[in-house]
Formats: sequence, C-alpha cells, structure tokens
Amino acid sequence: MPGIVMNNFGRLDLNLLITLDALLAERNVTRAAERLHLSQPSVSVQLAKLRETLGDPLLLPGPRGMRPTARAEALREPLREALEALQRAVSPQGPFDPALATDTWRIAAFDYAESTIVLPLLRGLRAMAPGTRLAVVQAVPSLLARQAEQGQIDLAFHTTEGAPQGLHRRPLFTERYVLVGRAGHPGLKRKPTPAQFCRLEHVIVSPNGGGFHGPTDEALAARGLSRRVVLSVPHFLFVLSVLASTDLVAMLPSRLVRDAAGLKVVEAPIEIPGYEMSMLWHERVHRDPAHCWLRDTIVASV
Repeated sequence: MPGIVMNNFGRLDLNLLITLDALLAERNVTRAAERLHLSQPSVSVQLAKLRETLGDPLLLPGPRGMRPTARAEALREPLREALEALQRAVSPQGPFDPALATDTWRIAAFDYAESTIVLPLLRGLRAMAPGTRLAVVQAVPSLLARQAEQGQIDLAFHTTEGAPQGLHRRPLFTERYVLVGRAGHPGLKRKPTPAQFCRLEHVIVSPNGGGFHGPTDEALAARGLSRRVVLSVPHFLFVLSVLASTDLVAMLPSRLVRDAAGLKVVEAPIEIPGYEMSMLWHERVHRDPAHCWLRDTIVASV
C-alpha cells in the first residue's frame, strides 16, 4: 500500500487501517470511537497495536487534542486514497448507462452469425451506446471456452448442438434450410421434385474446409438419394456471390437470404433438420451490468 512500508505488514488488518484513518481525521480518541461506533477503550487498544506495528507513536498529546507525528502526516493522504479505492472496489456496481459507456466488446462469430446477429445489432448499438466499440473475431469452436475464460472474448455465437461445455447459453432463434439459386434460375421456377433437386449442381458450405457432405446429404441418403455437390467453400458470403452469378444452387439458412437481392428462394422437396442458434458467455461476466445489457440488446435485435 503506498506510504505504508513495514516489516510487520501481515499483522496489520483492515480494521486497524480504518481506525488510523479516523484518528488522523479526528485527532481525538473519543471522537474517533464515536465515528467508528466503537468504545473508547477499543480504539485505544487498536492505537496501541498500530504504534507497535508501525514503530511510531503516530499521535501525541497536544494542547488541542492529539498531534500527528511526521510519520502519521506522511500516511494521511495515501491511507485515505487507499481506503477510498478499496471502498469503490467492493461497492455494488451501479446501473449500466449505455449512453456513457466506453466498453470494447469482443465477439466470436462465423460469417453466418455476423450477417444474422451482429448486423441487425449494429444500428441499435451505435444509437444507444455510441462510445462503445465492437470487435468481431473469427470463431474457432475448439478455442471458444478457453478464450471466454481468459477474457479474450466476451461473447460467442454457435449452434446449440455442439456448443462448448461450461459456458452460459441463451438460445436466440431456430433456423431452417431453404433452397436458393439465382433469380430466373430455370430449375427454380417452382418447387422441384426430389429427382429434379438431385440433378441440380450444388455448392456446400464446409466450415472446416473441403467437405462435400452435410445434413442435406444425410436426409437424401435416408431416402436412397444423392445430389451433385460440385463446389465446397468455407464461407457463406462467397456462396451468395456464386449463386447470383452461376446456375449452382445451395441449401442455406433462411435468415441469411431473407433480404438477399438477385436470388430466388424456394422450399426444398425434402425436409432438412434445422438448428438452434445460441449466445455463449463465461461465468466471469455473467453478472456484469454492461455485459447483461449487451446480451439483452442482442436478444431484442434478432
């Protein structure tokens, strides 16, 4: 603690420091006892312990109460500042005011979540909390739990199924798949039959890279069918560009294409299981007022 250097620091508890602060302010044992709601003998005993521990008389009798020694005068301001800082540290946090906030939040997300969660959030976030900053980092599922624990990220978005264990979780919405191709695609004038669907050339998003098999292929296989997957890419954004400029089609999450220009969306001829999207965070920020506000704002925006 600034200004307090002693060999017996371990013997000095917080109550003694509070008593010393009161004595230095009042310069009178009786008034200090009243301020601390203690008896005068108790304060006298604590003053004796302080003198022994600090190796200094601290307060001496004077004509108008007690007179602080040079050591006590040197301790006065550092001790007051230290006690005030400690009080602020342990006091309950006040309500979060987004208009005055200057937080920087780090969110881990795939490009799908960037488009369907982060993008709808931005307008309200900038209006309500203009002094804050938002960093979106690439989500790596195997690292999310450790990154959240170590404070490298504040939030993550992931499908509920397969989400890392040990994190708080809040479902945001349930997603379903639709068939998407370019506007005017000859094979999407109406909902295709299963056979027509399988003859189309498909592009697939493979987050791990290079995969040509997904939930759609599993559903087809259960019916003894298979489709033609001719392109595998790691990001949804590129898929949208591919669909708009070629005759390839894709099974995509419906939220991703609900406002996409230049694309035709139709129902698939077979039912493909959807998924639930969740928001994840660590216990260390679970009760933080700013973090609670951010989570509630995200829920209201999706």
